[in-house]
Amino acid sequence: MCNWPGNDKLMQEYHDKEWGVPVLNDKKHFEFLILESFQAGLSWKTILHRRKGFKKAFANFDHKKVAKFTAKDVDRLMKDESIIRNRSKIACMITNAQAFIKIQKEFGSFNTYVWQFVNNKPIISKLKTQSDIKATTQESDAMALDMKKRGFKFRGSTICYANMQAVGMVNDHVQNCKRFKEINLTHKDLRI
Repeated sequence: MCNWPGNDKLMQEYHDKEWGVPVLNDKKHFEFLILESFQAGLSWKTILHRRKGFKKAFANFDHKKVAKFTAKDVDRLMKDESIIRNRSKIACMITNAQAFIKIQKEFGSFNTYVWQFVNNKPIISKLKTQSDIKATTQESDAMALDMKKRGFKFRGSTICYANMQAVGMVNDHVQNCKRFKEINLTHKDLRI
């Protein structure tokens, strides 16, 4: 079984319903782009418990609206206790939203862009224990490097790999976790 959710109900629900499920729409990708970027240096539990606050603060995860945020919006969000109040992370989300839009224009969608790093099919890890999970891979290294070239911030290889796990580009559920098989069954019908 995957043991990282612990006894926290929100973490368990996230594990059982979202983590590792392939994401194919840009709105959800942008949500995870924000959440995973804010996770840098923090626990996922901390971010997950503030998810509703992030959703409200960042315009329902609307990348077009976030791309138009100004310094006044950054100041406003610095006062918002429902999110992580880190000025540089908040400001970078504006930059990241703008880079997100450029990628959509170039590739047709952000989804098309990110899935290319795994050759448009999920990587199925065959992990025996949680300690077998890697922090980075060649794919996350490549994604981080390319995103940096495109102007993204707070998108190092570790954050990119966590993002890849979250959006189902990688199935890192341990083999004896019920979600490992359930998610793998969805892959046969997956069209990216």
